[in-house]
Amino acid sequence: QVQLVELGGGLVQPGGSLRLSCAASGFTFSSYAMSWYRQAPGKERESVAFITRAGDSTRYMDSVKGRFTISRDNAKNTVYLQMNSLKPEDTAVYYCKASHWVTSATYWGKGTLVTVSS
Repeated sequence: QVQLVELGGGLVQPGGSLRLSCAASGFTFSSYAMSWYRQAPGKERESVAFITRAGDSTRYMDSVKGRFTISRDNAKNTVYLQMNSLKPEDTAVYYCKASHWVTSATYWGKGTLVTVSS
């Protein structure tokens, strides 16, 4: 019933841009902080970006600051990750994560692959 569906991954050239989306259903989206994680082959999963329930605060890992922007549209139950100036090291499976602000219940999407290569 609960679903987080990532969309927008694909192949992009270095320096290019891509926008990921994560469509949520089956829970009260506005009660959850949202995050984007990524996992490269053979590497551990890392937190890329975070946004609060109301979208009034965001946080990014250092390597993507100034390049990535997380946003959300609670009316559409969707969180986005705008990725600009992409680098080969951004290549990874990107996952959407929902975290309830009170209960700490979490949900994960199944991921979408982003490949940055020329």
